[in-house]
Amino acid sequence: MFDRISNGWQMAKESWHVLKQDKELLIFPVLSGIACLLVVASFIVPIWATGGLEAADNPEQQFQNPLAWVITFLFYFVNYFVITFFNSALIACAVIRFRGGDPTVAHGLKASMNRLPQIAGWALVSATVGIILRFIESRSERVGQIVAALMGTAWSIATFIVVPVLVVEGTGPITAVQRSVSILRKTWGETLAANFGIGVITFLATLPGIAIIIGGAMAMASSQVLGGVLIAVGVVWLMSVSLISATLDAIVLAAIYLYAADDEVPSGFDSRLLKGAFVSR
Repeated sequence: MFDRISNGWQMAKESWHVLKQDKELLIFPVLSGIACLLVVASFIVPIWATGGLEAADNPEQQFQNPLAWVITFLFYFVNYFVITFFNSALIACAVIRFRGGDPTVAHGLKASMNRLPQIAGWALVSATVGIILRFIESRSERVGQIVAALMGTAWSIATFIVVPVLVVEGTGPITAVQRSVSILRKTWGETLAANFGIGVITFLATLPGIAIIIGGAMAMASSQVLGGVLIAVGVVWLMSVSLISATLDAIVLAAIYLYAADDEVPSGFDSRLLKGAFVSR
């Protein structure tokens, strides 16, 4: 476990060096978050109208109305499209940097615009898988949740490198999934150790923010102003950690893809760390 955390820490540090060179990469997760909030807001009324909110606490009664399934599928599709669009832009910029270029936000957005058919296709596949998992989960609360969780985990592993494949190679969604699985099997197997390490580091980084929020809540009893300020600082801290973590994850993903697909060691990355990003079966 210590080796995994250490490896993840080293990859995070090297990704941090890339981020310091291109701080504008942080804009993409911000835009993605704002767009996702707008998507959620736009679907609140349709979901409420189909009874989705009232049935939220009773899985067996959820989606009795076929229209609810349609609304949910559309929500999944739009949400996946937005997330993939901005993630593709971020990864495109990281690839440009790794290959010696100097990327800008415009470069990333242009790369995503050039891959709109692929992004839409991937959003369609992701929404379909999401609705299937949701259906399985709704059939039986306990068994369905377990089966859906296992299938969701397997799907996440199989599609780990899909977005870089879409961005760089411009393939369709099915071919991209096949390429993702092929790259993982050809190189280091299917257990993602680096993600574990980076995830632990991210969790540790959130602890000060949580402590500040708790301190603010306690301070509210004596001073609402001080408590409010502390809570605001804690929230900003957590948002900043989430923003940086999402950006670093995308940078690492781009580095792993270049090494796995083309045996190309990105500038600033140690090939030994990339080999250690996965644990052989």
